[in-house]
Amino acid sequence: MNISKINWILRIAVAGEFLGHGVFALQGKPQWISWISQLTGANNILAAKLLMGIGFLDLLVAAVVLIKPLKPVLIWAVFWGFWTALMRPLVGEPVWDFVERWANWGAPLALLLLLKNNNK
Repeated sequence: MNISKINWILRIAVAGEFLGHGVFALQGKPQWISWISQLTGANNILAAKLLMGIGFLDLLVAAVVLIKPLKPVLIWAVFWGFWTALMRPLVGEPVWDFVERWANWGAPLALLLLLKNNNK
C-alpha cells in the first residue's frame, strides 16, 4: 500500500473539512451563532465575532494541513473536530448528528497517527 497516497488523501480530506467549515463560519452561519450563544451565554454580536475568529482559524488549519501537516495543528484538528461534532447533541440536535461527524475528528487522528508512524 502506498503510504504517500494515503497521506495525501487524508490531508485533502482534513483540509476540505476545515476549509468548508471555515467558509461557513466566515459567512456567519446563523445556526452556529445561535449555538455559540447557547453554549457560552454570549450575545449574538459577540458570538458572530467569535465565529469569525473560528473561521479564520479553520482556514489556517486547512492551509497548514495541505502545506505541511504539523503535529500540534493535527492535535488541534482532532480536538476541534470532536468538539464541534459533540456540540450538536449538547445544543439539542439528535445524537446521530454527532455520530455522522466522526470523520471530522477521525480523519485528522488517522493522519496524525500515519505521520507519527512514518517518522519513526
